[in-house]
Amino acid sequence: MADTLYSSTSTAWGGRAGRAASEDGRVDVNLSVPKSMGGDDGPGTNPEQLFATGYAACFHSALKSAARRAKVDVSDSAVSVTISLVGDLTSGLDLAARIEAQIGGVDRDVAQQLLEAAHAGCPYSRATRNNISQEVILLEADAE
Repeated sequence: MADTLYSSTSTAWGGRAGRAASEDGRVDVNLSVPKSMGGDDGPGTNPEQLFATGYAACFHSALKSAARRAKVDVSDSAVSVTISLVGDLTSGLDLAARIEAQIGGVDRDVAQQLLEAAHAGCPYSRATRNNISQEVILLEADAE
């Protein structure tokens, strides 16, 4: 196994309708179950939102790294990740990821190559590859 560069531990109490916190206290969130899953849709976050947030940040860093290696300026870029629960409560739920990137000021073919390199290198993409449905989309730079 490779050398560990960084580790983080979080603990959850009460599952989807509880609380979760990192051991260093930097993350401390209340959790709520969405109405579509039979919950009260309370003010807390949920595991899918947390996963989407981490994935988006990690993927954008991978994109910036790929751009740095290619000597391409991607300062006008953003990455959004949608994590969905698919299936049903009876037969089981799976995750699906939709990764959307906007890369302004870069030729579309170059932007697509950078996106593919980011997807190949992003630790979240690598961890979930062949385990969950993944869709990677290059949006027009002026899309919102």
